[in-house]
Amino acid sequence: MNRTYEGASGVNLPALRSHNTALVLDLLRTAGEGGISRLELAEQSGLTPQAVSKITARLREDGLVTEAGRRASTGGKPRTVLGLVPGAGHAVGLHLDRDELRAVLCDLTGAVVAERRAPLDLGAGAEAVVEGAAREAEALTAAGHFTVLGVGVALPGPLDHRHGVLHRVTGFPEWDGFPLGEALARRLRVPVVVDKDTNAAALGLALGGAVEDAYASFAYLHLGTGLGAGLVVGGTVHRGARTGAGEFGHQVIQLDGPPCGCGDRGCLEALCLTAVARGDMDEAARVLGAGAANLAGLLDIDLVLLGGRTVAAHPRDFLRGVGAVLGAHARRQGSTMAVPVRIAPGGARGVAEGAAQLLLAPLFGRAEAHRAGPGIR
Repeated sequence: MNRTYEGASGVNLPALRSHNTALVLDLLRTAGEGGISRLELAEQSGLTPQAVSKITARLREDGLVTEAGRRASTGGKPRTVLGLVPGAGHAVGLHLDRDELRAVLCDLTGAVVAERRAPLDLGAGAEAVVEGAAREAEALTAAGHFTVLGVGVALPGPLDHRHGVLHRVTGFPEWDGFPLGEALARRLRVPVVVDKDTNAAALGLALGGAVEDAYASFAYLHLGTGLGAGLVVGGTVHRGARTGAGEFGHQVIQLDGPPCGCGDRGCLEALCLTAVARGDMDEAARVLGAGAANLAGLLDIDLVLLGGRTVAAHPRDFLRGVGAVLGAHARRQGSTMAVPVRIAPGGARGVAEGAAQLLLAPLFGRAEAHRAGPGIR
């Protein structure tokens, strides 16, 4: 795998994680191809011109920033405009579903430059899954020389995202306690960050402009081989103290209902997947809507976004069904404004793109900083 990691020549990861550098990098990223001058960077960041000059000099030395031309000034000589170099760094995003692996390679702007898919059996054992994930990550970079900052991995929970350790993944209790982040980092020799699939997708949506207000609160509901939620509250992914937030599919809504893979009975996931299995999408949407209404009542969220392969196959059914339940919920509360429902942009690779953002977003100060994750020291 062509890569650069801490201690090697190339991108200086510890320096990039500083708050001031993140401010400057984010302004450069949002400026796009038009670029931004040092004076504008100072004005918009609140940093002194001297501090901006030092930061941009280091970023140019690392190859992350380049001169993007000159701009006419209102007085004096034209200003030099600086621009981010998107290809100066990349992150791999891996989505490990129960039966499929999707991998993307993203540049610094989050744009996908390469993508792969492969069958996956999450029950095949840790060694086989780690090796399969590593091969797909390596294949993404085989066609050229890329500076890889690390790998983000997204998969069903529950898990401990700080340490990259899995817990009792629903349907696969044998994963309980497995240090996936450490194992994959040892195999690939790059930093690795692990998070739940729904959290990664929610992060990607929050950063990708799916919600107009950067500080809005929304729920991303993912219905595929399982059912989960990613929660964004005040513009930040809400994981909870133990990454337990968002276990949306395992709220019990029918006492003594059908058994669920988690060991409980009457869970939202079990009821929803049972309806999907018999082809009753109206019922599946009604069940999903009941869970969405619970979230709306608990968190007073601004928006519900729907995703996952089952939703993608029947978008109108789920939009209509979930929307109807949320509308009825709003009317019972005496409100004329129901929580809006949309299909999440990004399609099938949204989770993998979000997984890459687990590495990229902290560099721009756009997400709470993860530790670097297991990897080379």
